[in-house]
Amino acid sequence: MITYIARRLLATLPVIMMVAVVIFAILRLTPGDPAAIIAGDDATAAQLEQIRQAMGLDQPIYTQFIVWVTRLLQGDLGVSLLSGTPVLQMIAGRMGPTLALAVSTIVLTVIIAIPLGVIAAWRQGKLLDRLIMSLSVLGFSIPTFVVGYLLIYFFAIQLDWLPVQGYKPLSAGLLPFAQRLILPTLALSAIYVALIARITRSSIIEVMGEDYIRTARAKGLKEKSVLMRHALRNAAVPIVTVIGIGIASLISGVVVTESVFNLPGLGRLVVEAVLARDYPVIQGLILLFSIVYILINLIVDLLYTVFDPRIRY
Repeated sequence: MITYIARRLLATLPVIMMVAVVIFAILRLTPGDPAAIIAGDDATAAQLEQIRQAMGLDQPIYTQFIVWVTRLLQGDLGVSLLSGTPVLQMIAGRMGPTLALAVSTIVLTVIIAIPLGVIAAWRQGKLLDRLIMSLSVLGFSIPTFVVGYLLIYFFAIQLDWLPVQGYKPLSAGLLPFAQRLILPTLALSAIYVALIARITRSSIIEVMGEDYIRTARAKGLKEKSVLMRHALRNAAVPIVTVIGIGIASLISGVVVTESVFNLPGLGRLVVEAVLARDYPVIQGLILLFSIVYILINLIVDLLYTVFDPRIRY
């Protein structure tokens, strides 16, 4: 098992390196001059050139890349061009809201989606199944930011039950922390609940005709036990895959959701860095998100060996 994990980790290194090359190339080849943004509209040509030299932007592209990779291997993501703050420090300072939102979204999604999928499969073709599938289509159809604004309008503005925007850390108290996470979590989880519920339903329906299901029923097991202990376990591989893909896809959803609800997390930091053309911050964030995506897929691969005994490492 350890050898398998080590082999899989080594296989991710070329992918991460390729991601780093692509990120660096895209950001450097896109139009715009960060020196002009830093200096302002009234800067002279001499001032712009001085800023470019200070940031190393006057050097050839390959030299800039070598410097960046060398620092990266030393754990240095660089310094923000605008604030002068180390990128790693900026990311660490914004990690809390993003982790809180991601974890709450994953937990809520799994708690709601899997039971809904099981119920829909159990009542296949019936009214309850059609209702759940209709809601899942609705969850797919409405963009996250629209769901967010609707939740703000009804629960924060009309009913005044929850805060409109903002974030409170857990250290400020459990209630303020939870109150400011409820609406963002609901908005972000809508599409993932729809996705995982549909996959769960399809996977369970597919295994319900297998011989071991008929054997379990012939032994007199209750339908609940047949569904949960036999059908769901054997249908777990595609469900785990989709959950893993959904967790990785949270990256894009977090950017939108944090902007709508004014959460000071990594998603907001991405928007701010892109608008300011802050190269080191953008590079650090995209590299972090890419590594998270790769590691999640690695974890999903490892879980295959748990849920599917036919897979060997």
